[in-house]
Amino acid sequence: MERTDLTPRCYIGLTQWQHSAWQDDLLVRPKDAHVLGAYSQYFSSVEGNTTFYGLPKAETVKQWDKETPEQFRFCFKLPQTITHKHQLLSSNVETQEFLDRISPLTAKLGLLCIQLPASFSGSELQNLSDYLSSLPSNLNFAVEVRHPDFFAKGAIEREFNQLLAANKANRISFDTRSLFAHPATDPISRKAKEHKPQLPVHAIATADHPMVRLITPMDWQWAESYLHPWLKKVVNWLDEGRSPYLFFHTPDNAEAPLLAAHFVEQLEKIRPGSCDFTQWPEAASQDSLF
Repeated sequence: MERTDLTPRCYIGLTQWQHSAWQDDLLVRPKDAHVLGAYSQYFSSVEGNTTFYGLPKAETVKQWDKETPEQFRFCFKLPQTITHKHQLLSSNVETQEFLDRISPLTAKLGLLCIQLPASFSGSELQNLSDYLSSLPSNLNFAVEVRHPDFFAKGAIEREFNQLLAANKANRISFDTRSLFAHPATDPISRKAKEHKPQLPVHAIATADHPMVRLITPMDWQWAESYLHPWLKKVVNWLDEGRSPYLFFHTPDNAEAPLLAAHFVEQLEKIRPGSCDFTQWPEAASQDSLF
């Protein structure tokens, strides 16, 4: 199927573009090749978590642009000084600094993610409204909330969804259900459960690019029953003309690429050609290339 910029598609990515566990297959590359260049051969997007902790150097941003194809999309988190320290108040200077720093990547920006802390409740909705209205309209933003107010199916959640829709901002769904349902007690799984939110999943599209973050147990095959309903939801979004972003996690992310590839395989059976994703060759085949 020939695609245009207006063709609905699924952007597929992970929470990072490098991992020691991927060196023998996904990231096999010449020694002088950039790891992001290897990652972007297969995935069409990535969660840019580093910007949450600080701004990248200007030369680093230029390198990211150089190493990725035109169709690749970065989904950066806004710095924590904006979302957590200031909770969106008096953040115009920090916001402009962030946008200026990543401006060389403007054509490759997917969603800019406003991840709010669990302390950000319904009483702060006006802060969010004011902040969203101050943002440039040529960029796509997404909001992740973690306070129970926004999952109670009451007036606050309705106001929140309406606010996002009015500002063409996307609601982020973070599905941690299978992680918490699995009885794993290993240290890595316990740490993940301590740091990830345990909240209901309200898969609501408030704009054109709904974002889904899926984290499964280490044994990601166990989570099949939790993954399957997302196939139908994603197809519905595509039918509505939306292009969702899907990001896949496991507690240590060692097998996150396999999880993503499995989901894409299942989705492509239902809707062929819907995913911007390329399956990587076997490690042995890659070895022969280099």
